Amino acid sequence: MKAVVITAHNQSDLGFLASLFKRLGISSKVIDIEEIEDLGLSEMMKEVDRTKKVSRETIMKKLKAKS
Repeated sequence: MKAVVITAHNQSDLGFLASLFKRLGISSKVIDIEEIEDLGLSEMMKEVDRTKKVSRETIMKKLKAKS
């Protein structure tokens, strides 16, 4: 399955598009900015290089430096 992301300019356009999709039998869902950011983060996590490893010691040093 594929999806198309459409950004409406205003609430009126959003309502029109939702109505149009419903008439065409196309499922749709309105999402807020936080959900959009979550989708972007998810995509970035899928593309990250997982071949490099970081030691526990390095992680602990970074965490201690932030406190």
